Amino acid sequence: MKLFKPTMLAIALVSVLGCQETAKKVEVAPVLDTEMQKQAYGLGASIGMYMQKNLEQHEKLGLPLEQALITRGFTDSLAGKSLIEKEEIQALLMNLDQAMKAKQQEVAKAESEAAIAEGIKFLAENAKKEGVQVTESGIQYLVLKEGEGEKPSAIDKVSVHYTGRFLNGEKFDSSYDRGDKPSVMRLNQVISGWTEGVQLMSVGAKYTFTIPSDLAYGPNGRPGSIPGNSVLQFDIELLKIEKAALPATATAHEATH
Repeated sequence: MKLFKPTMLAIALVSVLGCQETAKKVEVAPVLDTEMQKQAYGLGASIGMYMQKNLEQHEKLGLPLEQALITRGFTDSLAGKSLIEKEEIQALLMNLDQAMKAKQQEVAKAESEAAIAEGIKFLAENAKKEGVQVTESGIQYLVLKEGEGEKPSAIDKVSVHYTGRFLNGEKFDSSYDRGDKPSVMRLNQVISGWTEGVQLMSVGAKYTFTIPSDLAYGPNGRPGSIPGNSVLQFDIELLKIEKAALPATATAHEATH
């Protein structure tokens, strides 16, 4: 079940307060015999799961909230006995949301700066390792296994198996985790580090690429999975090349030259 975002929580709680007149007190030992009873309990459980996650996030950001006061505010509102007016609650929740966003931006900035420093150091040390080659753009690669035959162009479609890792070795993505089915992509529709790097490979080859952040996901990263300014490592195995069809004009031109 998808949980509420902080801004949605504010709206949801204000809506609950607006319905105080018809709300009933929650039973201590609920009966869950019918579908409707389970749905009602599930709604409460969903709010509780969100709040648990929300409390943990606030704690990490240095904005601790007292769980007892949250519970008291909720039960008081259901009983029509809220100690704070609806308008003030809405303003308080908006302020809380803004404070959390400000802290998140502060943490993201610090992590981004740390990632830049870590990436620069790692790239400098990795470039000195035996077998590591560096392209003009700054991509570093190590040939684990060479392939044979032609190499793909930027407009070709390729089938690959890969594993992506952060510099600490933590895996963030892998085609192997999705079974035997490889990933298929057009090389001009992926990060530029892949576009350039995979063009160095022939079918059957397996390389380890270390890709600078500006050739990966840059300062914005990939929300929810990859922090900004992250240098990334990929083990890539090229399985198949599907050559892009040339436009009719290009084909005619080639035929006359």
